[in-house]
Amino acid sequence: MSSFTVITLGCPKNIVDSRHLIYYLKAQSFVYVEDFKKANFILINTCCFIDDAKEESIDEILTVAKFKEDKKLIVFGCLAKRYSEELKKQIPEIDAVFGLGEKEKVATYMKSFTKEKTFINSDNYNAEPASYRYLKIAEGCSRRCSFCIIPDIRGPFKSINPESILKEAEGFVKEGVKELILVAQDITQYGKDLKGYNLKNLIKDLSSLQGDFWIRLLYMYPTEIDEALIEVISEENKVVKYLDIPLQHSEDRILRLMGRRGTKKDYLKLIRRLRQAIPGVTLRTTFIVGFPTETEEEFQNLLDFIEEVHFDRLGAFIYSPQEGTKAYSLKNQIPQAIKKRRYHELMSKQALISLEKNRTLVGKDYDALIDYIDTNLAIARLYCHAPEVDGVVMLEDIKEAKVGDRVKVLITEAYEYDLKGVII
Repeated sequence: MSSFTVITLGCPKNIVDSRHLIYYLKAQSFVYVEDFKKANFILINTCCFIDDAKEESIDEILTVAKFKEDKKLIVFGCLAKRYSEELKKQIPEIDAVFGLGEKEKVATYMKSFTKEKTFINSDNYNAEPASYRYLKIAEGCSRRCSFCIIPDIRGPFKSINPESILKEAEGFVKEGVKELILVAQDITQYGKDLKGYNLKNLIKDLSSLQGDFWIRLLYMYPTEIDEALIEVISEENKVVKYLDIPLQHSEDRILRLMGRRGTKKDYLKLIRRLRQAIPGVTLRTTFIVGFPTETEEEFQNLLDFIEEVHFDRLGAFIYSPQEGTKAYSLKNQIPQAIKKRRYHELMSKQALISLEKNRTLVGKDYDALIDYIDTNLAIARLYCHAPEVDGVVMLEDIKEAKVGDRVKVLITEAYEYDLKGVII
């Protein structure tokens, strides 16, 4: 047996982990196949950031287990690291469980069942379309937010050495990738454990690579965005003017309980500065609703904050208690019905803001990057759209365009999150 497939769940960082594992296993003479029914080994990369992610991972494992037959089912990633013993007991169809960064152990396990070569062609790994690639620049996190279990799972923050990042980025650009998306739990911490090299240096070095491509920055900690970083983002033409800055809440008391740095005053000051220094910047953020002890007044203040700031893009999570975190043992947990009501109220407000902002784009032309094509319809993104989390531009009558092309489009219609346009 020598063929395998990898099913990836969770965040972009998991996509990168799966990609690296696939490259490693292929180098060990294993053959990657897209269809899990054709694989001898089925590997599932799991997530457990919130309860919904846990449920999705378990559902996927159970679904695949039904088709297991004589295949080996291997589970790895965040959920596997945290609940390895529980998974083995509750789902006996699982043959092996591994944590994070254990590609050598995975390969050794697979080799123990590989008696002969299977001569078939290896498929390409297509978790991302040809237009973009996630570029992970660090592992782990050292912040210890009271709601988050990631530091216990992925360990303390550790920067990936710049030579490896630049080499991988250069390879992607040579392949024709048009967008490099920098990801980590917090990219603003990059280089804090290196000597004399930080995120600003990395952005400059990536921007100096030859080629026509964008650089997108995701997951920036608000209080770590300083003037020097703002200047680099503003001046480097390859950096799209889009910043993902998870704030988690607006109210100071809740922020302190969350273990987050900064205050509402600090956040408003930062937002004003970013919009002043980077004309046309798109600001995306994330909030948690229903955090323990959150009062109705504090939630309404959060809604007022959203109305005042008018974020271009916004996501929200319903607070999910995670064993082992400080917030798990807090008293006055919010009932699930109230959390859901607050979530829908917040997202309804943001939908109106998003529609209002999208309507200002109608009649204007922008560069758009094509991610998918289906017959005469193309799905593309403007600089103000990150993949998977933001809206898209639907393009009809695409003619000769192909995935990975950057085209000039005229926006013709606006919806709450998506846009419609034509290539000009």
